[in-house]
Amino acid sequence: MSATTASRGPTRAGERALAPDLARGFMLLFIALANTVWYLWAAPTGGLGAHPEPGGPLDAIAQFFTIVAVDARSYPMFAFLFGYGIVQLATRQEAAGADPKDVSALLRRRNLWLLAFGFVHALLLWMGDVLGAYGLAGLLMCWLFLRRRDTTLLAWAGALTGVLALLSVASLVPLVFSQAASASSGADFMGVVAGNIADPSLVGAALDRAALWPLFVLVQGLVGMVVPAVVLLGFWAARRRILEEPGRHLPLLRRVAVGGIAAGWLGGLPSALTQTGVLDWSPGDALSMLDVTSGMMGGLGYVALIALVAHRIQRRGREPGVIVTALTATGRRSLSCYLAQSVLCAPLLAAWGLGLGAHLTSWSMFPFAVGVWLVTVVSAYALERAGRRGPAEVLLRRLSYRRPLQSTVARPDRDEDQERTTR
Repeated sequence: MSATTASRGPTRAGERALAPDLARGFMLLFIALANTVWYLWAAPTGGLGAHPEPGGPLDAIAQFFTIVAVDARSYPMFAFLFGYGIVQLATRQEAAGADPKDVSALLRRRNLWLLAFGFVHALLLWMGDVLGAYGLAGLLMCWLFLRRRDTTLLAWAGALTGVLALLSVASLVPLVFSQAASASSGADFMGVVAGNIADPSLVGAALDRAALWPLFVLVQGLVGMVVPAVVLLGFWAARRRILEEPGRHLPLLRRVAVGGIAAGWLGGLPSALTQTGVLDWSPGDALSMLDVTSGMMGGLGYVALIALVAHRIQRRGREPGVIVTALTATGRRSLSCYLAQSVLCAPLLAAWGLGLGAHLTSWSMFPFAVGVWLVTVVSAYALERAGRRGPAEVLLRRLSYRRPLQSTVARPDRDEDQERTTR
């Protein structure tokens, strides 16, 4: 074995587990569905989230599905996979002989560059960027918890989840005594985002996004508690290789899939019924914490369900079909595909661009979002067939692996697949 300094590069194609990539590829659809709602900037909001007043039955159907199954469900799922990928990367580097201090430095650089990616993303395109939140959470969670015991990870994840549950219950108390509740913080946030998208000034909107980005990163990445909690759960799950070896964890995956998705959908029902006019009340912000907490449960349930699907696909012993291959190709390029969604949406829909969002409704925006996702899936599949990595993944890797890690392992072959971005 060579004693030369070596860098253990990104994951080879044969080493990649199906479940994480399949999950990322499919859930990018939910990211598109959730984010495009904000581009309906010309319609009066309904008071809950970014959804406008439904203009008819089709709008109500689209909103009901999005609120119950999509809103606040996709970003916790990606945060879990982000934490999972951190442990995978660290384990892979150290198994190749890299010094733990060098691995920590690599993770620190990756998270710092992820913050930078998020800032540029927000400056140029989209105020709702989550890359910065993941980068900030990654920096803190790696520093505090990456090498801590499993019991510590579970204790802190449980504590954060418990706080979220208590806040959810507390926020519902006003509804027990009154049909109206405060509508301050959530309405203020929605007003800021909607106002930015409705700003016809390209430069003014960009400067506003850049100015507010640090606050959004802090709230999403730390103060909201969901991202840190699920990142810690991702750390724990990766140590047990739950997604690489789903067949060894079927009872756990089934319980999480059923319980998580049920909790996620049931938790979204009050907001969905209120938004679509089935319930005639004005809950204000009272349901927001319930949506956040149930969304966390739903996101974890989706991960477990897709892991079960991946296990069934792999158990057949056949090569995946075109659809599965395309979805996994999208998941392998999740960072590029996530950014591509903003490139496709913001200039077309925002007021500072073509302003087409003013002419769409909840129902017509739904197929638009699906179409945007399909464009990224087809593009990722084409890159997969051509043997090319996602451009954002390539850039992040070059910036992160700025120098070889200290190792006593020979340099691997150059037939390597792109790094797990887990965004």
